[in-house]
Amino acid sequence: MQSGSINTLKHIVGYPTKMLRILNTNARCIHVRSGLSRLPQYKGRTTNPGRRLCSASATAEKGEDSLLRWILLLIPTTTFGLGTWQVKRREWKMQLIDDLRRLTTAEPIPLPTDPMELKGLEYRRVKVRGHFDHSQELYVMPRSPVDPEREAREAGRLSSSGETGANVITPFRCADQGITILVNRGYVPKQKVRPETRTKGQVEGELEVVGVVRLTETRKPFVPHNDVDKNRWHYRDLEAMAGVTGAESIFIDADFASTIPGGPIGGQTRVTLRNEHMQYIMTWYGLCAATSYMWYAKFIKKIKL
Repeated sequence: MQSGSINTLKHIVGYPTKMLRILNTNARCIHVRSGLSRLPQYKGRTTNPGRRLCSASATAEKGEDSLLRWILLLIPTTTFGLGTWQVKRREWKMQLIDDLRRLTTAEPIPLPTDPMELKGLEYRRVKVRGHFDHSQELYVMPRSPVDPEREAREAGRLSSSGETGANVITPFRCADQGITILVNRGYVPKQKVRPETRTKGQVEGELEVVGVVRLTETRKPFVPHNDVDKNRWHYRDLEAMAGVTGAESIFIDADFASTIPGGPIGGQTRVTLRNEHMQYIMTWYGLCAATSYMWYAKFIKKIKL
């Protein structure tokens, strides 16, 4: 019994020494230095802790490299998707431009008086017969004369050259329908806004006017509110304009042929839409090609860029 107790005591006393040797061995395996000359033994075989650490490090680095590879692949993939989306957008814009041109050059039809029918006829040419009421002119300003060729040249610029003035909106009493509508007679320079400066253009009597149906506008950001008291309108609010003049909420842009010498210049319907999608297509596809090559050179050919 005494001998067993002594053996147990020796085992307990020797345990810290064994643990210290194990910890010391593990420490040597982890903190490998080039100056170490003795390698730990395991069952008669020599093991290399440096090799094991290098293998673990290489595995971790390989995993990180693989993750980075797929993350960076998102760049050419995304730019290719954006370029393809711009192709679709360009097709849609070209179709829209063609539709607007067909509407604004089609044979005019009699003006419908049903508001629900008019909602589906924006940019459709219509004709009306009657006379103007020049005493209730409205002025939408500032405006520049419509010039499709100049606007195409200046597309994308922050500012444009040229004069500014106003569009003259005049109530028009339709003889056939028995209603009063609003007609945008066209553009006048700012020195000709007042009616007394263009008396020759204030045509009297019954006449036929051909124009393009326009719907009401919603005020865009940074566009000033309409000043009804000063008769300064910045956007086309048909309900407010009709309330001031007593006309119906029906609005047409008179065509260029309606121009009277000395009066407003007709044909002020802007149908030129900005179409810069080709530039976007080239940009996105160019970025896709560049980033695809960089990805291929980095991860496939293993070339350091």
